[in-house]
Amino acid sequence: ELLQRGDTTGVFQLESSGMKRYLKDLKPTEFDDIVAMCALYRPGPLSAGLVDSFIRRKNGQEDVVYDHPTMEPSLSSTYGVLVYQEQFMQISKDVCGFSGGEADTLRKAIGKKKRDIMLKMEKRFIEGAVENGIPKKLIEDFWSKLLGFADYCFNKSHSACYGLIAYQTAYLKAHYPSAFMAALMTSDYDDIDRLAVEITECKHMGIKVLPPDINESFVEFAVVPKTKAIRFGMSAIKNVGTGAVESIIEARSEGPFKDLNDLFSRINTRLVNRRNFESLIKAGALDSFGERSYLLHNLDAMLAYASRLNKEKSSGQANLFGSVVDDNHIKPQLTLEDPDIKYTVREQLMWERELLGLYLSQHPLEAYSLLLSEQTIP
Repeated sequence: ELLQRGDTTGVFQLESSGMKRYLKDLKPTEFDDIVAMCALYRPGPLSAGLVDSFIRRKNGQEDVVYDHPTMEPSLSSTYGVLVYQEQFMQISKDVCGFSGGEADTLRKAIGKKKRDIMLKMEKRFIEGAVENGIPKKLIEDFWSKLLGFADYCFNKSHSACYGLIAYQTAYLKAHYPSAFMAALMTSDYDDIDRLAVEITECKHMGIKVLPPDINESFVEFAVVPKTKAIRFGMSAIKNVGTGAVESIIEARSEGPFKDLNDLFSRINTRLVNRRNFESLIKAGALDSFGERSYLLHNLDAMLAYASRLNKEKSSGQANLFGSVVDDNHIKPQLTLEDPDIKYTVREQLMWERELLGLYLSQHPLEAYSLLLSEQTIP
């Protein structure tokens, strides 16, 4: 059903716009249909009209015909359309009396476009067919078509391997859409153009792609439990390396960070530095703890607080009265202040574009959508 709808963005070999259109027309019902499309969607078959003919015959809109009844066993699986190298090998054996070795020599000649060898085999091909009762004119016409077919023919064994991976990826997309799209975006995290396409596809599928979040994101893109939304992977944020993200996740293993006090008391600032935090804040990963202007304004104070706690932990020192005074009283407190200047939404969107490669929370032109819709030319 997914293939019949043409919802194949991310599906191996089947995601081009042209392939999507042909899949919608074909309405595949079996694995062999996918294998055939992997072989047919190439310049030669497309220009020769073989794809259109295959689709019409599959759907009963065109009669399935064979040049000669003896060719039916070789061509019946593709509705009489010559698609694979293996098919003309079988025809050369069944119709022309070739041995297996001769058929393979013909395949190599056609596959490697060795015209001189093909011309040498022409006489043997035609004479063998005539001996088996095939009209000479018919087999000569078939040989002419075979010469043209040599320019774009594909072997079925190769196409079947493509088809299998296409089927597997389509199956995962159909049955585990969020996990599939998260894995797809993880594989393309450094390719902004692909990410933009895949995020658009998520919207089409009804899957939300959420900005990174320090309490929910992982190194890679990941599915949020229950909601099936996808969280941006923190390692996909520019200037935030895998080592820093792994350190954050390790600190988070004790439980979600409750507030800024809790966050900076558990983070190791030797592994997650100022540049990492600045990028995390600008990308929206700390939005649950406060507005981005507020967080950036207080970043130095938060890092100093974290550094002080880390030094105390590493030195093993405690307050003189540590044994009798409650920990909350001996632990230094984080003091923050409101910023004098707040960053605009436009500036924050530019940060997202710089650090994530795209606008995620919204698009700069969203505010003008009504105006733009009125400016369209009728």
